[in-house]
Amino acid sequence: MADIIIEQGDCFERIKSLDDNSIDLVMTSPPYADARKSTYGGIHPDLYVEWFLPLATEMLRVVKPTGSFVINIKEKVVTGERHTYVIELILAMKKLGWLWTEEYCWHKKNCSPGWWPNRFRDSWERCLHFTKQRKFAMYQDAVKVPIGDWATSRLKNLSANDRTRMTAANGSGFGKNIANWQDKDQVLPNNVLHFATECGNKNHSAAFPEQLPEFFIKLFTSVDDVVFDPFLGSGTTGVVAQRLQRKFVGYECDETYFKTAQDRINDSGSVEKKPKSKKKTILPPVPDNGLVIFS
Repeated sequence: MADIIIEQGDCFERIKSLDDNSIDLVMTSPPYADARKSTYGGIHPDLYVEWFLPLATEMLRVVKPTGSFVINIKEKVVTGERHTYVIELILAMKKLGWLWTEEYCWHKKNCSPGWWPNRFRDSWERCLHFTKQRKFAMYQDAVKVPIGDWATSRLKNLSANDRTRMTAANGSGFGKNIANWQDKDQVLPNNVLHFATECGNKNHSAAFPEQLPEFFIKLFTSVDDVVFDPFLGSGTTGVVAQRLQRKFVGYECDETYFKTAQDRINDSGSVEKKPKSKKKTILPPVPDNGLVIFS
């Protein structure tokens, strides 16, 4: 059973107690600019980068050299145009020393329709992937998907051109070796993730679906690795980490949301509650009969 540690409090302060190079994956969705004002106060888009950088700096310290940092975030429309705070955040994190390794698009496939005079309703959000070095832990086989029915007919009778990587006939310069798909029932996915938004009541206004953290936890960690969510919210990342037998650390500043997260994690596994640890560690001994939650 994986160790689970969650605490109520300000993640900007609590993260200072974590050891250097102790986290394998940060998977989080921070409050978006000017969002959740009644709960988190809201951060103006012009101030967002300044607000987030102290945490990004601490993340650079606690994430392992082979670790990853995934941020689910999206832009905001301000006075009729898209604000650039997300782009500015990417550039600022690069200056800190983070590598902007990849960007994944979460397509919210059940997004409801809407009407605006100058744009359409958002149906996707960014998942920005940062690393500390070019070589990092990545388990691509863990997220393979079925190849699909197309392969049955397309791969039945391959031509000579299908068996070598040739320049595309349309002049695009790109070619494929179709024979590489033979005898495969699973293939690697692309970087567009088609997951429905969370429709169940998680007592949180911005809970993401379990499939989202599950994809990245499988992709960037293995069993007993440590997953960290500094903006715990309703506890979805912790629930998934526990199910996948990863260790987990999470912080949440709001008392109501923290209680929701605690209840969800308790419900997903046997838990022994203990007082808050004074030790500077994220991996305390865990009893045979359950998880450890510090609250």
